[in-house]
Amino acid sequence: MTMYASLPERSDARRVVIDVESACSVLGGDTQRTAMVVASPHSGDRYPIDLLAASKLDAAALRRSEDAHVDVLFGGAVDIGAPLLHAHFPRAYVDVNREAYELDPLMFDAPLPPYAKTRSPRVAAGLGSIPRVVAAGVEIYDRRLSFAEAAARLEHCYRPYHTALRRLVKGTRSTFGVCLLVDAHSMPSAGLSCRDDPSFGQIDFVLGDNHGHAADRIYLDAAKTWLEGRGYAVAVNDPYPGGFVTKTYGAPSDGVHALQIEVNRALYMDEMTYARVPYFETLRQDMTDLLGHLAKSIPANAA
Repeated sequence: MTMYASLPERSDARRVVIDVESACSVLGGDTQRTAMVVASPHSGDRYPIDLLAASKLDAAALRRSEDAHVDVLFGGAVDIGAPLLHAHFPRAYVDVNREAYELDPLMFDAPLPPYAKTRSPRVAAGLGSIPRVVAAGVEIYDRRLSFAEAAARLEHCYRPYHTALRRLVKGTRSTFGVCLLVDAHSMPSAGLSCRDDPSFGQIDFVLGDNHGHAADRIYLDAAKTWLEGRGYAVAVNDPYPGGFVTKTYGAPSDGVHALQIEVNRALYMDEMTYARVPYFETLRQDMTDLLGHLAKSIPANAA
């Protein structure tokens, strides 16, 4: 019996190399030709029945937290020889861009174990590894969860995703001497402007390298220069410097570099209906070209 509810069909047919009921897929992993790994942790659109049963929101409202279509936007990674890791489960169910036990105690029907991290800005905002809210702070649940429910989600979604990501990063580093991890996301257009420079205007992309701690500067500069050359407005580390993945996997001194890319959703879709706009295919090609440019930026024998 499927653990997923029926949702409208996606218009794209994606080739997966593991069972579609599993937590995530790796595309193109058998034909890697470049020292790059691309990950899409928040574009999962298969909503588990237990989430819908426990939530007071319908699937359309739950999708407000989804990086819809980002896995397709960056699907050209496979064409340039980079594996693409894609989570199937939605961010509203499990957020893999958090520490595993970064949990909000207000969500649960009993005290959490002592190893849970219950105090962080993300937990305070309701955005731990098991989110309490979707976008705009809307509460997801009409009841409190048990820790057993959270632990099961982490075991069946969080753990397989990070196991796959670590394997890809480690394998790339071993094969090529270096690894560039591109963590792909999207961001809502509402209120999107640079906090440090309000005159900057609407932002198309935010590039994050944890303020230089997650990657050598050559990668951020290469992405920024290329995007601006295509006419896009680009901000750096503001308002998104990178999350758990960028901070945890990025280790430049060990030859692993992590760059987070946030794309303005208004560029490629209707943010109310999630339908792709005509510019989608142009942007998809641009993302393929950007990844190709980044791949060429990776120095040979950089370790």
